[in-house]
Amino acid sequence: MIDFLRRTPSATLLLTQLIGVVLYPWMESSPRGHALLTGFGVLVLGLALRVVSRSPWLTWLAALLAIAVVVLNIFSRITPHPALTAATAGMEAAFYFYATGSLITYMVRDHVATTDEFYAAGATFTLLAWAFAYLYVMCQALIPGSFSAPVNPEGARTWMELLFLSVAVLSSVGLSDILPATPVARSLVMLESFAGILYIALVVSYLISLNAAARRGPPHGN
Repeated sequence: MIDFLRRTPSATLLLTQLIGVVLYPWMESSPRGHALLTGFGVLVLGLALRVVSRSPWLTWLAALLAIAVVVLNIFSRITPHPALTAATAGMEAAFYFYATGSLITYMVRDHVATTDEFYAAGATFTLLAWAFAYLYVMCQALIPGSFSAPVNPEGARTWMELLFLSVAVLSSVGLSDILPATPVARSLVMLESFAGILYIALVVSYLISLNAAARRGPPHGN
């Protein structure tokens, strides 16, 4: 198992983020949990950097974004402020969008669909969901009341609630009870819905077609 995860870093990233989905409800419910949440976020950043290094995109730029995220996280923990929260979330969104783009490039740069590239398809989905979730965090910090919910409709939404909204919108299942309540929030939700449809229609279908072509083999007569 360890050897498999070493050979397929995209699978490692995907597995780690899925574990995070299970652990987030407990990590965000206490001060100690918040510290664990920050540490887990740093772990995901490191794994995403490892994946980016396999693509033709600039690893050093991704590393600079990751360092900026860590530094801003430290400052936001020491001196909490809405503007600092927004800046941190915006930088995290920039990192995850960059990692998303690098993984898409990694998947479509050749005409062979490898095992790691299929796991990369799942990891890219989670990276994109995380990126939009951080955009929602930034939007909420800059425009309080951007998102509402049946429980405590006027309060700020938690990270888990905004991630839940992001996954629901990106997958187009429409099951979220978190609603955008301001024009900017609605605009972001619409953009994510559009991104989710394009990702499935273009990237995932491309990998499926490559795999189908490989199973059929070369055309007869070649």
